[in-house]
Amino acid sequence: MKILVTGATGKLGTKVVESLLKTIPASQLAVSVRHPEKAEGLRSRGVEVRQGDFDHPETLDKAFAGIDRLLIISADGDNETRIIQHTNAVQAAERAGVKFIAYTSLANATDSTNLMAPPHVAAEAAIIKTDIPYSFLRNNWYLENEIGSIQGAMAGAPWVTSAGVGKVGWALQQDYADAAAAVLTGNGHENTVYELSGPLLTQEELASALGAVLGKEIPVQQVGDEKYAEIMKGFGLPDFVIPIVVGIQDSIRNGSLEVESNDFEKVLGRPVTPIKEALSQMVQAIS
Repeated sequence: MKILVTGATGKLGTKVVESLLKTIPASQLAVSVRHPEKAEGLRSRGVEVRQGDFDHPETLDKAFAGIDRLLIISADGDNETRIIQHTNAVQAAERAGVKFIAYTSLANATDSTNLMAPPHVAAEAAIIKTDIPYSFLRNNWYLENEIGSIQGAMAGAPWVTSAGVGKVGWALQQDYADAAAAVLTGNGHENTVYELSGPLLTQEELASALGAVLGKEIPVQQVGDEKYAEIMKGFGLPDFVIPIVVGIQDSIRNGSLEVESNDFEKVLGRPVTPIKEALSQMVQAIS
C-alpha cells in the first residue's frame, strides 16, 4: 500500500507526515509538493518526494501515479482559485486510479454559511462524483489560528473579538493531523464524514482558559465588525486580509463552527487534547 500526502511541507501536512511515520515505514509514504527542494529532509528519511502543483494538473498525473490512498489537504487562497485547484486534484486522482481519498474539509461544510465553505463544498462534490471511496475530515478550527490573540494576551492586551457568543470547536493541528493519519492507515473509513471538533467554547471561555494557563485575567473586548476591522488594520494586517478576518468573526457569531461531535475520539481512539493543555503547549512554543 502506498499513501500520498499533498501539501506535505505546510503546517498541517508536516504534522500529518510525522504522525504517519510513527505507524508506517517511510517506503510506504510519498508526498506531493510544489517545491521538492523543501522536502529534502523527508527524502533523506526514505519518503518518496514527488513534484505536484494544483495549478498544473499535468504534474498531478505523475505525482498521484501508483498511489492507493491519498490525502488532499485543502489549498490556501481565494475561494475561486481554491475551487479550481481542488477540482484539479480530484480529477487527477481519478485519472491515476487512486483507491481512496481523504480530504481536509470544513465544519458542517455542505450546510455552512462560513465564507470559507464554497471550496470545500465543491471539493466534496467532486470527490463524490468520482465514485472513489472517501473520507471527509471536516476540521473545525485550528487553535493555532488564534496565535496572534494569544501573543497579544501574553503581552497584556485584551482579547478582541466581534464573534459575540458564537462557539468554536478549537483543537490543536496535531490532533487534526493524527486523525488524518489514523484514517489513512485504518480500516472502515470508506465513504465517511467526520466532524472533527473539540469541545465548543465561546471567545470568553477560550480567553478564560488561557488566563488560567497564564495565571492572570484576560479582559475580553467585544466590538462590532467595523471596529474589529479598524483594530485589525491597526495591528498591521494587509487590507486584503481585513474582510477575511472580519468575515470569519461574523461566521463564528452566526454559529457556522458550532458543531458538537465526538468524531475526534471515534477516529483517534482517545479524547482530543484538553483545551488548557493545548493552550499550555502553545504558550510554551511561543515563549
